[in-house]
Amino acid sequence: MAVRESDVTGPNPVREYRKEKRVTQAELAEAVGVSRQTIIAVERGDYSPSVYLAIRIARVLERSVEELFILEEEPR
Repeated sequence: MAVRESDVTGPNPVREYRKEKRVTQAELAEAVGVSRQTIIAVERGDYSPSVYLAIRIARVLERSVEELFILEEEPR
């Protein structure tokens, strides 16, 4: 299941954690098997990664998927 942009809240922490680990967009892209443009789109919130891509990004950044891709609370 891909995370829709409208489901993600607040600033995208992928960029923050990537910079914290001193990993370039190109290095992250190569590590997870996508293009640099895909990483740019993920960081901007323009592209919702698949579950598998989200897991690969989380592993490289040593974070949980939930830390990187925060969903809005469902209204009750």
